[in-house]
Amino acid sequence: MRVGFNPHKDKTLTESDYFHQVIIPVYIPNQEGYFKDSFEILGLCLDSLFKTINKKTCITIVNNGSCIEVVAYLNDLFHKNKIQEVIHTTNIGKLNAVLKGISGDNFPLITVSDSDVLFLNGWQEASYSIFDSFPKTGAVCPTPSSRSLRTFTANVYWDLFFSNKLKCTPVVNHDALKMFGLSVGDDNFYNPVQLKKYLTVTNEDKKAVLGAGHFVTTYRSQVFNNLESRFATFKLGGDSEGQFLDLPVVKKGFWRLSTVDNYAYHMGNVSEDWMKVEVSKLIQNDKKSTFELKPIQSSSKLAYFVKSKLFAKLILNKKVMRYFLIWKGLSKEEAKNYLT
Repeated sequence: MRVGFNPHKDKTLTESDYFHQVIIPVYIPNQEGYFKDSFEILGLCLDSLFKTINKKTCITIVNNGSCIEVVAYLNDLFHKNKIQEVIHTTNIGKLNAVLKGISGDNFPLITVSDSDVLFLNGWQEASYSIFDSFPKTGAVCPTPSSRSLRTFTANVYWDLFFSNKLKCTPVVNHDALKMFGLSVGDDNFYNPVQLKKYLTVTNEDKKAVLGAGHFVTTYRSQVFNNLESRFATFKLGGDSEGQFLDLPVVKKGFWRLSTVDNYAYHMGNVSEDWMKVEVSKLIQNDKKSTFELKPIQSSSKLAYFVKSKLFAKLILNKKVMRYFLIWKGLSKEEAKNYLT
């Protein structure tokens, strides 16, 4: 039976002090084989996050069926208030873990990150700058990629097709591009032309790279409003990232962009000395951000169909794209090799 009156009944929630949520799904089932260094890399990831975030950031860790040592580590961080939320589940898959992290919160910005990301100072400020300078932005990756120009980007080409704000410009940090290739086990991930130039959009003195990756990206939270599905069938890979992280952005008419400089490293599953060195160089961020995200109206289903379905078939075709890149600043030889 119930006795008395619950003092919290019909009480509204107080406004949160947090503005920006970082969600990291963690799957480390053991410390052997592929996962031998994963626990150490998770520690480096979180140490870098703790040092670089502003005071208005809420950290949500979703333990996706990890071993008991990782569970104890995450619980300890929660009790020390280093992380604000820890959710324990069985291995339900990366995207389902992310969806659990999103539910029940209401932050304007949500960063979805892998647990092997090394965050660098300024990653939030650089991301905020893109949201501020390009109001149609729905997703920002703090690691630029020369290869992202044909991935869910057709709506940007439609919006800026005749604009001189869209053009090929020199890569700011080609060493970082090389490091990403090494981190995924491919020394030739970027070809020589891709290491020299990428496609960018400018607004006065601000610039962003077209497209965004998956391993760490910040989204407008409204991207995840009214998702058509709340369950991913793949534990990892498949079409889950496209379905839950890419399509919701472009369906609302938003742009997917990246910072021109590099503000995060992908560590992979093998610990290396340079990672500890980079974390040791980080400066503690004690600032409380004053950034406010400008509201933006989602576009219609018709606009999505025209831009990201019909027009995409034309502009994202390799032959058409080569001519487009020449128009936007590449030489014929550069354009010939750029999309290989």
